[in-house]
Amino acid sequence: MTTYILRHGQTDYSRRYLVNGDPTKPVQLNEEGRAALSGAWSELPLHSVATWLTSDFPRARQTASLLMGVPSPALVTDARLNELDYGDFEGKPFLEYAVWLDRHGSRERPPGATESQREGIRRMVTGVLGALEHPGPRVLVSHGLLVSVLVWYQNRAATEALPLFLPEAPHLEPIAISDDELPLLMTALLDDLDSGMLREATDSGEASVLRIGEGLAVATVDSVSHPPDQKDLPHA
Repeated sequence: MTTYILRHGQTDYSRRYLVNGDPTKPVQLNEEGRAALSGAWSELPLHSVATWLTSDFPRARQTASLLMGVPSPALVTDARLNELDYGDFEGKPFLEYAVWLDRHGSRERPPGATESQREGIRRMVTGVLGALEHPGPRVLVSHGLLVSVLVWYQNRAATEALPLFLPEAPHLEPIAISDDELPLLMTALLDDLDSGMLREATDSGEASVLRIGEGLAVATVDSVSHPPDQKDLPHA
């Protein structure tokens, strides 16, 4: 069996690079996000999906509901798949949060937040591991940070440091992980997070920068000399 993991469709928040870590906010897909669902339909085994899982966020649940069609299995929500809690940065430009993160690191909780970036990543990974409790094939709709971390971890070099900022995950492009691979990959990632093996790139003195590229917004990590407040930072 296989688990297909994808980021929700585009919203006005993600288009404008605003952060939303509060699931009670009614952030829904915009017109472009709904129109783009046709691409995901062609990449997912819609007729054979046994379990649909999402975070608690409206945009994730809406994405799954529009993909599911009728008839389909019931939708399962798991709060472990939720977006990060951004605390006092809620609703603000990602740039403001990213500048704070660049200065304080992934292990410190932002003002007003209940978790750090590192704690949030660990939570999300446990949610992915928990998907195996449900019948497969599965489609899991979550958020960009989770997808970015999984893609990075699958392709990383053995000694590569976990960057504070990762390439932004495109909307609605699933990554497929088999049931044989998923528990091994998630358990290894959790072990590395807990053991400190995945140190941050900034721990070794490397400077980071994010920029919005042409076409899809892409976060990159490069050595540069300009200060954080001059960076163009996309939403995670």
